Amino acid sequence: MSRSRQGAARPPSANIAAGSSRSAARPGDSGFDAQVALALVGLGVVGHVLRSRRFYEKVAVAAIVLGALRGIGHDNRVSTLARLQAWDKREVQRLERKAKREVQGLKRKAKREIQRLERKAARKRPAPTRGTGPRRAAHPVTVVPEHD
Repeated sequence: MSRSRQGAARPPSANIAAGSSRSAARPGDSGFDAQVALALVGLGVVGHVLRSRRFYEKVAVAAIVLGALRGIGHDNRVSTLARLQAWDKREVQRLERKAKREVQGLKRKAKREIQRLERKAARKRPAPTRGTGPRRAAHPVTVVPEHD
């Protein structure tokens, strides 16, 4: 493998300006003058853009588009909120119907339980027979007033 470039074996030498202890400016180095030049070019471009009719047309179109998108977003929020309110109303009505059905079911269940307990109590209570009922006098008692 031979190297075809000239001076490929030599390390890169530093660019030193004659009579100076600093390295010479490289193409990538920006000094103050370069920064000022870039700022002036930027100002020139901004000035040119601000004088351009096409720039103002684009700004006007962008403003119209943003206004339209804002309106679309607002309409979307309004319709979404309306759908949500309608769903909530239906859900509340559904839950109210369900609660009403449960209350009716509990009433029926309570009524059946009362009937069952009454039947059970009637079965346990023996039929009144002679001598087992409340004690009564065999004949009415006559009260005789006392005489003094």
